[in-house]
Amino acid sequence: MSKNVKTHSIANRARLHAALGDESRLAIAEELRFSDRSPTELAQRLGVKSNLLAHHLDVLEDADAIDRVVSAGDARRRYVRLTAAAVEVMGPPETLGQRSVLFLCTRNSARSQLAAAVWRARTGRPARSAGTHPAAAVHPGAVAAAKRLGASLDNVVPSAVGLVPRGVQVITVCDLVHEELEPRDDWWHWSIPAPSASKKSTAFDAVIDELNERMTRIGVPTVPGRQGKVERR
Repeated sequence: MSKNVKTHSIANRARLHAALGDESRLAIAEELRFSDRSPTELAQRLGVKSNLLAHHLDVLEDADAIDRVVSAGDARRRYVRLTAAAVEVMGPPETLGQRSVLFLCTRNSARSQLAAAVWRARTGRPARSAGTHPAAAVHPGAVAAAKRLGASLDNVVPSAVGLVPRGVQVITVCDLVHEELEPRDDWWHWSIPAPSASKKSTAFDAVIDELNERMTRIGVPTVPGRQGKVERR
C-alpha cells in the first residue's frame, strides 16, 4: 500500500470515528446495524426531531457511514442503510440468540427463499420464508444460486405469510412487503433489490453475497463445517 493510499484510509477512518463519536449518531448507526429504516422510522424509534435527524444523517453520509437508497415500492421513500465501513469501525455485535427466523418478500420466489437458505447453510438451524402474494414456483435463478450455495430449492413451493407468531424474528427483504404490511417494532427490514429485475447473470449470487454480509454484521454465526458462500465456477 502506498503512503498516499494509507493516509487516505486513515483519514476516512478518522472521519468515521468522529461521526460515530456523537451519542445520537451512534444510536442511529446501532439501529441501522440490524435494519434499514426510513428517516421517518428513525425519528419515531429514536425520538429525534426531523430537522436534527436530517443533520445527523448528513454528517453520517459525509463520513461514508450510511447510504440512502430509493425504495423499490414507493419512489418518494428513502431507506437509510449502514455501510460496511461503519460496521468495521463499530466492531462486532452481541451474538444473536437462538430465535426462530422468518424472511418475507412479495412473491416468495427469490430473495426470501435465498435468505432462508443462506441462514440454514450458515447456522444449521431452521429458517422459514413466505410471501404476501406467492408465486407458483421458485425462480430458476434462485434455484441455481442455492445449488451453488450447496442448498436445494428444487422441491420448494412458495407459501403465503399467514399469521406471524410472537417470538419469531421477522426480516423483510423486499421494500414492497415492508410497505404493504404493518411491521411490528421488532421486525427488521433489509432493502435488497429484486434479482429477477436485473439483466446480470450474477444477480442472484449477488443477493447471496449481500445476505451473508447482512448476517455477519448482526452476529449470525457460521457453524464450523457449514457452507455459507456461493461456489464460483
